[in-house]
Amino acid sequence: MRKMLGRFLLVSLMVALAASLAACGKADSPAAKEKPKEKYPTRAITVFVNYGAGGSSDLGTRALMAVVEKDLGVPINVINKPGAGGWVGWAELLKSKPDGYTISLINTPNLITGYMDPKSNRKESIDSFALIANHVTDPGAIAIRKDETRFTNMKELIEYAKTHVVTTTSTGITGDDHIAALKFNKKYGTKFEAVHNRGANETITAVLGGHVDVMVANVGDVTTLHKNKEVKVLAVMDDKRSPLLNDIPTLKELGFDGVVSWSARGFAAPKGTDPAIIAVLTAAIEKATKNPEHRKKMDEMGLQLDYQNPEGLYKSLKREEQGIVDIKDLLGW
Repeated sequence: MRKMLGRFLLVSLMVALAASLAACGKADSPAAKEKPKEKYPTRAITVFVNYGAGGSSDLGTRALMAVVEKDLGVPINVINKPGAGGWVGWAELLKSKPDGYTISLINTPNLITGYMDPKSNRKESIDSFALIANHVTDPGAIAIRKDETRFTNMKELIEYAKTHVVTTTSTGITGDDHIAALKFNKKYGTKFEAVHNRGANETITAVLGGHVDVMVANVGDVTTLHKNKEVKVLAVMDDKRSPLLNDIPTLKELGFDGVVSWSARGFAAPKGTDPAIIAVLTAAIEKATKNPEHRKKMDEMGLQLDYQNPEGLYKSLKREEQGIVDIKDLLGW
């Protein structure tokens, strides 16, 4: 009886000791030692816009961040970093500390063509970024000067460009404007020749000053010019009319099917940014896109809101990436 009692006590002691050691092990584990995340944000946030000041990318971002700034309660500084079709700023972003205090506007197709172009020798991809949200999807448009006499509509422009070199504006090599010109050349045998610049302001100056023949840009860049009758918009390069230019037909309506163009504009942080920080930024952008004053302002600027969460933005970027793969021959890749 005493032996049985002794064995029972020994076993009980061993079980208790094992439980104690297990508890100590849990307490000493990395998960148990993890400190609560610091409050975010507590200081100013920098946002890169990788094109010149005054264009639709710049103005749309500044309008959005004015609303987000009030929501987050910290200053937001929008910094222009034009060059290399946007990759001057994106390269700097990816070198930044992934702490949520440096983020960037990302534009398509420049983001994608910038790493897919074999001459760039870039190792980055969509997966190099921590996606935050999409803000705007801006269709392409074609416009000419009011005093242009060589061609006054889309049919005349295409016919003229089949036998004459016609210069078109572009915000960078392999940008959406450049790709649109190449698509026309392939499908209709035109001789469009893109003249690259650093942003929408240079585009507008080039066209109004007569230095470039045709304005190939985004709806956001031509809406105000159209309303002020500074240019004549010939067509929108989308499957349906833009609600911001509902009096302008699509190329398809005019009988020129097969050429579509747009630029999606979202925001991203460096890969490795805490998902909890990304969630704060995503929620702030979603809230801002629903703000009635912001929506009104974006309509006035001719920018079509198209909020997408990180997952939706990722899917959109992958679809556009495949679209670039499909036209590699146009780009000489």
